[in-house]
This record gives sequence, structure tokens and C-alpha cells, in this order.
Amino acid sequence: MIRAMDQLSYSAAWLSRWRDEITGAVNSMMSTFEETYGYEPGTNEVRVAGEEDLRAAHDYGREVLGFEDLLTFYESIGEVVLPDVGNGYFIHSARDVLHRLAEEGPVFVPEADDPHGMVIASNGGGVLYVADWGGAIHRSRSASLDDAEFDKLADDLPQFLDHIRRCVVSFVETGATGDL
Repeated sequence: MIRAMDQLSYSAAWLSRWRDEITGAVNSMMSTFEETYGYEPGTNEVRVAGEEDLRAAHDYGREVLGFEDLLTFYESIGEVVLPDVGNGYFIHSARDVLHRLAEEGPVFVPEADDPHGMVIASNGGGVLYVADWGGAIHRSRSASLDDAEFDKLADDLPQFLDHIRRCVVSFVETGATGDL
């Protein structure tokens, strides 16, 4: 059953509950993964932020394109690696987000209220998820940022994270990949 996450306001406690729900669903899937899919699973985890992650979160907090909800996320969660859920879901570490931003610059999202953003996540099919300055999350229509077109997926990070949680739980319960 997919429950709502709206009983708590977005905070470290909300993120802890979010992590626990995803981890519980993935752990139940792992118990029968090889017999169900015919191959060994990879590492699937929502990794708690360690010391290096917290240093990168601090650096992220100074980034012009940064926003508070993502900083809160990086102060609690180091990264999300779920290669065996649907096509795979990945929320990149703060260090990786900052590295990509330094190497490639901001992503232009013409459909956004504020058209500058940064890649914070991806899926195994190459779709990229870009957070704009205001915190809205946009999904690329293709695996390339060259002349990319985007669709707004969530108004804010908590909505995006809840969408991921719902897709993970749905995949574990039904095998359906969802619309992420």
C-alpha cells in the first residue's frame, strides 16, 4: 500500500521516514530478486550522508543555484542508488552535482519560471532530472541536454521525492515502473 508522506513537514525526520519506506520496499524485493528476474541485483540503497557528504553539502549551500530543500536533503542523504527498481533511479550526491555544474555549467530549462538549473538525478534510461532555482524539478524528454526539452515533474523537492517513493513501492508491489 502506498501511503502519503504529508503527515510530516519536510525535514530531516521526513527524509528519515522516506528513506525507511524505500529501504523497506527494496529489501523485500531483494529477498526474491534473483529468482524473479534471473540475475543478481546490484547495490540498491538510500545512503545516509557521511562526513564527506556533509562537506559537499556545505559547499552546495554556497552555490548560487542551490535551494534550501536540496540542502536539507544532502545534510541527511548522501545519494540514492536504485539500479534494479524499474529502469533505475539515481539521485546524485552533492559532490557529483557540483562537479557536473562546474564542468558543464547550468542547464537551461526554458519551460521553468527560472530557466537555470542543475542536474540532480537521472534514471537508467538516461533521462535527467533538473532542479531550477525555485526548487521545481523538471524531467528531460531525452537522454541528452543538447537542445533538451523538459516537462515539469514536481513543484518542489518533497513532491519529487514522494513521487520516487511511490514509484519504488509500486514497482515492488506490482512490477510496474510508474511514470517517473
